[in-house]
Amino acid sequence: MIPIRDSIPSRRFPLVTVSLIVLNIAIFIYEATLSPVQLRELVFAYGVVPARDGAFGAGSWVPLVTAQFLHGGWFHVLGNMLYLWVFGDNVEDLVGRMGFLLLYLTVGVAGNLAHILANPHSAVPTVGASGAVAGILGAYFVSFPRSRILALVPIFFFITFAEIPAIFFLFLWFLMQFLNGVASLAVPGNVVAWWAHVGGFLAGMALVRLFAARRRRYYY
Repeated sequence: MIPIRDSIPSRRFPLVTVSLIVLNIAIFIYEATLSPVQLRELVFAYGVVPARDGAFGAGSWVPLVTAQFLHGGWFHVLGNMLYLWVFGDNVEDLVGRMGFLLLYLTVGVAGNLAHILANPHSAVPTVGASGAVAGILGAYFVSFPRSRILALVPIFFFITFAEIPAIFFLFLWFLMQFLNGVASLAVPGNVVAWWAHVGGFLAGMALVRLFAARRRRYYY
């Protein structure tokens, strides 16, 4: 299922959501200008390498953040940004612009930590905003359960539009990430950070009310 839009219009322009989308795409375009050797060096320096970053030595926290802004291909970056575009604006409305940025980065770090815990000996670098975006999905899941998602749904050889309750759409998305994560434990060197998706989603569920309450406390 590919989300197209949700049923809840944003109350104001989602400045941080759009800025994150533009920044991620701009960085990926920069990646595309690099030689294979330069790209490999960039990914190893700023991506998450569990065997290296799991020790949390001096400076090892940096990749937990920087990896969120690197991607492995156009499908990777555009898929993440589509989900951020559909679900990010309402969460940004809920927690405020600064709160949204902090929430996005925090759940992204949580997702990367979950990936490290699940793959502590892996020397394969992982990159992508998937953990952060998953956290925004988790925040949306608990904050807007009555929303509906217009999605492209494949049915055998056909693709059709369907309006799906957000709570069902996101639960199914999370279930797929979890099952793939369990399956990946038996595949050493798996390149998809399924547990970053799971960890980010759960962190978003857990933290969004805290960020929303903080905004109400200081701005209302």
